[in-house]
Amino acid sequence: MTAGKVSVRAPAEILLAWSGGKDSALALAALRADAVWRVVGLLTTITREYDRISIHGVRRAVLDAQVAAVGLPLFEATIPAAASNVVYEAAFAEALATARAQRPGLRHIAFGDLFLAEVRAYREALLGRLDWTGVFPLWGQDTTALARRFVDQGYRAVLTCVDTTQLGAEFAGRELDAALLAGLPTGVDPCGERGEFHTCVYAGPIFDRPLPLVTGERVRRDDRFEYCDVLLTRGAPSPT
Repeated sequence: MTAGKVSVRAPAEILLAWSGGKDSALALAALRADAVWRVVGLLTTITREYDRISIHGVRRAVLDAQVAAVGLPLFEATIPAAASNVVYEAAFAEALATARAQRPGLRHIAFGDLFLAEVRAYREALLGRLDWTGVFPLWGQDTTALARRFVDQGYRAVLTCVDTTQLGAEFAGRELDAALLAGLPTGVDPCGERGEFHTCVYAGPIFDRPLPLVTGERVRRDDRFEYCDVLLTRGAPSPT
């Protein structure tokens, strides 16, 4: 009797919504560790007037260096400043369509969301209308443990945006390290899941090299959000 052959399913292609921050980095690591998926690209929302990652405020040059360090193609959803949901959704849909045109098998996109059910429901409803499916590889994980694991595994990040209604402006520009986590006020999520802060990752296991970043000027926007600029140091190699 001849034994039957075991069918091994090839991993499904998937995009990752990439903000350049810690949750994106951890989501990429989780997807790469899961044999079910093969990450084939990143999708980032860019604010046109600033030429920066939306909300996080990270310069395109830094984004390009991140993309080069993880070795994945980038798809962009470009929006104007203060874009409405309608404008954002149209740009997001166009970026997804571009990705699928290049890789017709794409049906899934992953997000680094952790526990905000209303955010997940919004994404899933939007994706359903566009014939895509959302994947949430970090969903439901304990955010204190996740933030500590981020630091312990050798990731490095800088806080690039702080919502001063939830966290002191002095946290902008600080390293996301054990000391910062220990000093967060009560009620602030260690991963900033409620928008308390946003980050820019510049080193860690997902990168083939650390990015040589320095902090720059700080600016307050909308009388609320404290931004700290991050820049590649002069003489840093250009992304290829």
